[in-house]
Amino acid sequence: MKHLSGRLGALLAVVAVIGLLPGLTRTDPALTILHARYADRPPTPAVLDAIRAETGLDGGPLHVLGAWASGLLRGDLGESWVSGQPVGPDVLSALGVSLTLMAASLAVAVCLALALAAGTLRRGAHRRLVTTRAGAGAAVLAALPEFLLAAVLATVVAVQLGWLPALGWGGADQAVLPALAMGVPAGALLGRLLDDALPAVFAEPWARAATAHGLPARRIAAHALRRALPALLPQAGLVVVGLTGGAVAVETLYAVPGLGGTALAAALAQDLPVLQACVLLLLLLGVAAGLAARLASGALLGPARTDGALPALVAPSLPARRTVAAGAALLAALLVAVVVAGLLRDPLYADAAARLAPPSAAHPLGADALGRDVLARLGHGAARTVLTAVGVGAATLLLGLLAGAARAGALTETANALPAVLAGLVVAGIAGPGAVGAAVAVTVVAWAPLAAHTAALYAQERAAPHLTAARALGAGPRHLLRRHVLPGVLPPVLRHAVLRIPAVALALASLGFLGLGTPAPTPEWGRMLSENLPYAERAPWAVLAPAAALAALGALAVLTSAAVRGRGRR
Repeated sequence: MKHLSGRLGALLAVVAVIGLLPGLTRTDPALTILHARYADRPPTPAVLDAIRAETGLDGGPLHVLGAWASGLLRGDLGESWVSGQPVGPDVLSALGVSLTLMAASLAVAVCLALALAAGTLRRGAHRRLVTTRAGAGAAVLAALPEFLLAAVLATVVAVQLGWLPALGWGGADQAVLPALAMGVPAGALLGRLLDDALPAVFAEPWARAATAHGLPARRIAAHALRRALPALLPQAGLVVVGLTGGAVAVETLYAVPGLGGTALAAALAQDLPVLQACVLLLLLLGVAAGLAARLASGALLGPARTDGALPALVAPSLPARRTVAAGAALLAALLVAVVVAGLLRDPLYADAAARLAPPSAAHPLGADALGRDVLARLGHGAARTVLTAVGVGAATLLLGLLAGAARAGALTETANALPAVLAGLVVAGIAGPGAVGAAVAVTVVAWAPLAAHTAALYAQERAAPHLTAARALGAGPRHLLRRHVLPGVLPPVLRHAVLRIPAVALALASLGFLGLGTPAPTPEWGRMLSENLPYAERAPWAVLAPAAALAALGALAVLTSAAVRGRGRR
């Protein structure tokens, strides 16, 4: 009951902030309604006063929020400021579309996650885990921008091959490409986390005993999967919400009338009743997914969690493959060489005669739609993209560890339910657009998956029997935290944070594309993707260069982490 009340309190607080947005951003809702409904009327004080009296805005933001809340208790979500129509039917229809697309995307994600972890499951069940696997392939897939994958699938599968429709919603075939575009990055992330957790599971005493007693490898793998799932279920719950409300770019590209696109359109149009309804539904979904993940995790762990009999998930001392360190060094050298070569060129010079020019001696990576050198913009945007993403990633790691240790589940689910674009609109409306505001907006929501991962691992570590023994020997809270809890929690969460750095860079880029982040013509990898995506069919090099750089960043982060971890264990 306490957890449920906390979640409802956080939900109502966020909805209240959305309702007070006109006062926070110092905008006049009457002007929004005037421009949407009565474009032929002049914005005179008398006209604006009449609109406020007609819509109830004359009582101020608190009065409007109270009226909306009282209508909500009657099942009335209000009327749109733009169309004047009831909000409920359109928003609920968008929710149904998003839930259907989410289910298809989740099926893709689960299948891909299991496929990526299948090798570790097979080797662990046969006691053949002798080296660490960096999971670079999963890192590359997780770093693929959803909108880029969606554009490639639409261009190749739908337009060139004609196998599936590229636009619209209604039939099962129209859900395939959006589901793949959303499910592949999510599945790669879940698969990487599962693959990272399995070696510790196979190192537990039960796995060795099962092998010694001749238990079939298939049953050992099934038990290992069940043992690893409780720490990953909160991530799956967060993925469910992210696939529902965070698929703005994919929904826009495929003309899918989902909830994420509806929320973004309402935010850009300042149609607060629609925006409040979308946010409320997303938050309710987040609460439901969080509770379901918590209940499923408890059911899988059983009484061992409350009895203090749960083995600690401590990763075994497996050396890293030599090719991991060599691959990390080679990839780092290649990235540095490309960046240095780009820094020697002018990223702002536009040659009209070289618009969309292919790679050549003058432009080794081609030119963009304005005739600017892609290599130059890639090199000059590296520091801004990487350093900002790493800084935001470090901040989200710290916040995630603190919130997870404090078991702030309500706050975690609430933050995760808010798309970064929506948070960026709120922050930009209050503090103004800019790179700092975009970084703050991404930080506000990006810590939630790390907090959920921390909380799940923290709960398992605290249920381990060695903590009971340490307490009996007189160990204090600090000693328990430093020597018994953190060694099992910090390494996997740190690797999780590293895996999310390319996603942070893309979130920053999406805000810049909407005019809420780094302004043009400043070079940035994500902005390069967004600017050149409309020309992907004519000039694929302008899109592939920043996409490859982001994918290489994700692979380099995972390879470096695996190499350092393996060297430290020798």
